[in-house]
Amino acid sequence: MASSPLLLCGTAWLLAVFLGSVRGSNGTVPVVLWHGMGDNCCNPFSMGAIKKMLETKLPGVYVLSLEIGNSITQDTENSFFMDVNAQVALVCAQLSQDPQLQGGYNAMGFSQGGQFLRAVAQRCPSPPMRNLISVGGQHQGVYGLPHCPGQSSHICDWIRKMLNSGAYTAAVQNHLVQAQYWHDPLNEELYRNHSLFLADINQERAVNETYKKNLQSLNKLVLVKFLKDSMVDPRESEWFGFYKPGQAKETQTLQESVLYTEDRLGLREMDKSKKLDFLSCDGDHLQFTEDWFTEHLLPYLQ
Repeated sequence: MASSPLLLCGTAWLLAVFLGSVRGSNGTVPVVLWHGMGDNCCNPFSMGAIKKMLETKLPGVYVLSLEIGNSITQDTENSFFMDVNAQVALVCAQLSQDPQLQGGYNAMGFSQGGQFLRAVAQRCPSPPMRNLISVGGQHQGVYGLPHCPGQSSHICDWIRKMLNSGAYTAAVQNHLVQAQYWHDPLNEELYRNHSLFLADINQERAVNETYKKNLQSLNKLVLVKFLKDSMVDPRESEWFGFYKPGQAKETQTLQESVLYTEDRLGLREMDKSKKLDFLSCDGDHLQFTEDWFTEHLLPYLQ
């Protein structure tokens, strides 16, 4: 994948759009992938393998695995240190200039890539996202970082210290990705006022009707929770659940939350319209088999 947006103009751009639409005539819809923390677009054991699997199971499909930065190394580093809002803006620009996506695409985000692609759906409706599959995404944030990618253990130790010392300080919010979806149930007001990313896309302050309308334009929002997840705390966040306000022991479901009862994101309406699907996988974080993927997720991409 090119590391900078594809720039086309005039007849060349129109020709590319035409060719892209012809490719889609075989019944496939393009797929956009966004990796998780400590990963990158092209890791042969993760996103690279997912891309190859999709290309095998959906012959002729165009798969874009997002690379945030100018190299694989930078892509990995940016999953820790690049402002999420800047990442989303970069992706929106790239998608808008990719001629093969102009007719619409399906999106699949892994771990934090799930909530990042949801931000794309809410903020950037063109080209249109059809289905969004969040695989272990933390849509109500996290309150804890039990473990993170082993190859980045020294980075993880530093992140834990920063989050514990002041997740909502400007310095930490501006420079640490995980702080931007850190959700402290013991300090809800602090979170609402100072979270640069999650509080915004979750409509924790003023309701942005455009965000709501754009999310509701999805055909399906698919939320995958890993029943034995030892990384996401609480794992209920993968289904938009979270700790009850004011404590960090008891959890509540999406349906019990203010986000749902006040329908601040339009999720209640989507639920009633059967646009919201809750799937579970009996494994640890992002641990699934090809058979499970084929049975449960592939139908949303066909």
